[in-house]
Amino acid sequence: MPRFRRALPLIGALLLCACGSEQNDPYPRAERGRNILYAAFTERPKHLDPVQSYTEDEITFTAQIYEPPLQYHYLKRPYTLIPLTSEAVPVPRYFDAAGRELPADAPAAAIATSVYEIRIRPGIRYQPHPAFARDAAGEPLYRASDREQLRGIEKLADFAQTGSRELVADDYIYQIKRLAHPRLHSPIFSMMAERIVGLRELGEALQEEGKKLPAGAWINLDRFPLAGVSRVDRHTYRISLHGKYPQFAYWLAMPFFAPVPREVDRFYHQPGMAEKNLTLDWYPVGTGPFMLTENNPNSRMVLARNPNFHGEAYPCEGEPGDEAAGLLADCGKPLPFIEQAVYSREKESIPYWNKFLQGYYDASGISSDSFDQAVRLAVGGDVQLTDEMRDKGISLLTSVRASIFYMGFNMLDPVVGGLGEQATKLRQALSIAIDQEEFISIFMNGRGIPATSPLPPGIFGYLDGREGINPVVYDWVDGRAQRKPLAEAKRLLAEAGWPNGRNAVTGEPLVLNLDTTTGGMGEKSRLDWLTRQFARLDIQLVVRSTDFNRFQEKIRKGAVQLYYLGWNADYPDPENFLFLLAGSEGKVAKAGENASNYANPEYDRLFEQMKDLESEGPRGAERLPIIRQAIALLQHDAPWIYGFHPKSYTLGQVWLRNRKPTDVGNNILKYQRIDAAERERLRQEWNRPVLWPLALLAALLLAVLLPAAIAHRRRERGTAR
Repeated sequence: MPRFRRALPLIGALLLCACGSEQNDPYPRAERGRNILYAAFTERPKHLDPVQSYTEDEITFTAQIYEPPLQYHYLKRPYTLIPLTSEAVPVPRYFDAAGRELPADAPAAAIATSVYEIRIRPGIRYQPHPAFARDAAGEPLYRASDREQLRGIEKLADFAQTGSRELVADDYIYQIKRLAHPRLHSPIFSMMAERIVGLRELGEALQEEGKKLPAGAWINLDRFPLAGVSRVDRHTYRISLHGKYPQFAYWLAMPFFAPVPREVDRFYHQPGMAEKNLTLDWYPVGTGPFMLTENNPNSRMVLARNPNFHGEAYPCEGEPGDEAAGLLADCGKPLPFIEQAVYSREKESIPYWNKFLQGYYDASGISSDSFDQAVRLAVGGDVQLTDEMRDKGISLLTSVRASIFYMGFNMLDPVVGGLGEQATKLRQALSIAIDQEEFISIFMNGRGIPATSPLPPGIFGYLDGREGINPVVYDWVDGRAQRKPLAEAKRLLAEAGWPNGRNAVTGEPLVLNLDTTTGGMGEKSRLDWLTRQFARLDIQLVVRSTDFNRFQEKIRKGAVQLYYLGWNADYPDPENFLFLLAGSEGKVAKAGENASNYANPEYDRLFEQMKDLESEGPRGAERLPIIRQAIALLQHDAPWIYGFHPKSYTLGQVWLRNRKPTDVGNNILKYQRIDAAERERLRQEWNRPVLWPLALLAALLLAVLLPAAIAHRRRERGTAR
């Protein structure tokens, strides 16, 4: 009983603590009410150095920090390039082999060199960083030749002094040279070495230099000239390309072409830096609206407003419907709106979803586990929010991504490959039989649309409606596309020499092999479904799963029959999709991106014509019919089973403003606005403590303990008497 009396105050304190809603709050009390955006990430970024970074997980951060010369207009569709740090979108000048300037409409065959001149706006400054700190003599403050300087330094914030300086043209030139660095392995080096004059030669020179230096030693890139990139003045530089390449302007909107100052590169290459993760891959440096102030990719990453940001205004025009959606309400206001963005690592979808419903994340995707709780399909197939979501004021943003997932045939294979009539009809039959609509419904909760060609919606040349169907696979019935009946697929299969899935001559069954990587959760059910689709034509499908490296090796060698891949747009141009089937990109012959090894001379001729034309202006009218002819060939030859274009579903809280789906413009954080007061109010409302279980527990405790206390007291009094 004495112990019980002593425990009562502790029990009461615990019960009182449980009454506060802050017990559920995953963020520090000091952050409450502040203008902070809260988001989550599921996969840790591997590279934050712009020369290497190439994934969605990474560009979430790098696009807010680094500033290439160009960017995409946030609201306009189709996607439109506009200046970021440059004064204008550069217009190329063309020259022939003798150095004579050519007119803008010169034929591509006559153009030997394209020259892009880019002028950077003066006055743009870098974020504070110790690499820019200077001593009284103007020399770098941190330039130790040994590791003693790093005693007591564990993270970037431990450096006591920081500095800044103006962005100049040399910073962009230095980064372009870094594409050829032998130890950085930029994923776009090979492609850019074909385009930028002298880049391949620079790569060879740097390879030789690297052999002379110890591992990790700094290579001073300023000592090595790059013939195709030159400085005009402090704020202007030129890039010379081989031939004509209209798509190059899109690359100027990617972090690959963002500036990296020489002194930052030198700073991070000092002895002992790499061992402490003091690298550009861990602590990026840029001129953008945000800078990375906390990097713990297993737990939390924080972007804070760059105090040196040059400033930018929210756009005042967009596409139809933007004004009604409230997307122009902040017209002309200075960016960015938020002071910080806190990203927390969430490895499981359920905790992520529950925190979103509690108001602790400002936006969320929709996993399969929470799909039915978030949205429902209305009559006619339209997607609507559930009553629970609408009652919370949550909004739904949907968009078809600039991506395609497809099953490819190896056109070098003796059974499924080649342009002969029999093999073509076999591929056409499979294209009809594999029901993409059913796959999207079962495995993607309807979040996708069937593909009819490599081009997704939103890309120049994509056609919708009756004009856009694949006539090999679909009929147009009652105003909509309808997949051809299975009987049509069986007819084509018989004409291909495989009636009822057996060789018309030998009677042997048709067995096809699909190579794939070892999948995650749900992969077995998807492959079982696919096997049944083949069985509808009496074809046996053998699935050969392997690890990613082995799969890539088999693709490179052409040692596959069927395979499954996807492609996300690097930039919003049809060339970025149609090149995947160009003969010049054959995986086996050219080590390119054409994993099907498709080679049709007529398609290649059309592709070469198309890629050298611009979509904008009068050349667009010339380009469109060429694209349609090329797509008609791809539909007939069927080197792919055109799978689907995924849909993005994003939920946003009522206090999150200026949210618009985008696939290629990634520097979107600066446009987001938070109503922090509204968020705090609703968090309190949604997370009010439920007290009745505590009251019930207290009553139960009282019911159990009170009789015991009374009995104990009676025994004490009886003994005393």
